[in-house]
This record gives sequence, structure tokens and C-alpha cells, in this order.
Amino acid sequence: MSYCKDFGKDKVIFVSKEDHETPSKVSLPHSTDDEVQGLILPNGEINWSCPCLGGMATGPCGPEFREAFSCFHYSTAEPKGSDCIEKFQDMQECMTKYPRLYPVDDDKELLDDNTKNDSMSSSNTEENQSNTDKERTTLKQ
Repeated sequence: MSYCKDFGKDKVIFVSKEDHETPSKVSLPHSTDDEVQGLILPNGEINWSCPCLGGMATGPCGPEFREAFSCFHYSTAEPKGSDCIEKFQDMQECMTKYPRLYPVDDDKELLDDNTKNDSMSSSNTEENQSNTDKERTTLKQ
């Protein structure tokens, strides 16, 4: 036998094993609010609650993000968004104030590592060339 118990704003329904043996007769109403919406709504507006934005629209730099993204979305300039550079710079400046929330991509570190590897590689090549020259000199003698 099932029963309900209220805990403040929550309602807990307790069911028995017998209740689970028969298929549920509950039908949920169809709601248009539950339909999955993409980033751009059918009317062309931006869906700021889209999970694809990863919370960017609501963080400490949310206003700057929304300004920059709106500017880009509604931009008619060629190339698209070229009139929004200042807004994106404002967003980037804000993000640098919160490095724990908006960490810098590892791309720069990878670039730095590749540059170091390239310079080490070229110095190793020079050393190898130098060693080869020494070996030739030794062989001639």
C-alpha cells in the first residue's frame, strides 16, 4: 500500500512491492517548455539557458559574454562579428580577473613546449653535425 508524506516543499511517495508489479497508469502532460531548445530559438533569439553555453552566460563575466555573443549573433558586418572586437576584448579582460573559473587554454603551453622542442631539436642537430665533422677530421688523420 502506497502513501505520501510531505517534507516542507517536497512530497515523498512510498510504494510497496505490489505497487511496482503492475504497470503505471500515470500519464504526464505534454509540455512545450520541456522540448529541447538549441542555442538559437525558432524566433531567432539567443537561448541563454542552453546547456551548450556551459554556464558562460551566468558567471561573473556573464554580462560581457552576453554582450559579445549578442553582438556576434546579430552582426551584419563582413566578416561576421568584425564589429564586435571591442566587446570580445572586454569579455577577455573580465575572464583574466577570474583565472580559476576561466583557465587559459593549454594551447599556449603546447606552443611553448613545441618551440622549446624545436629549438632543442635544432641544437641537437647542430651538435650532431659538429660531432660528424669531428669524426670526419679524425678519420682523415
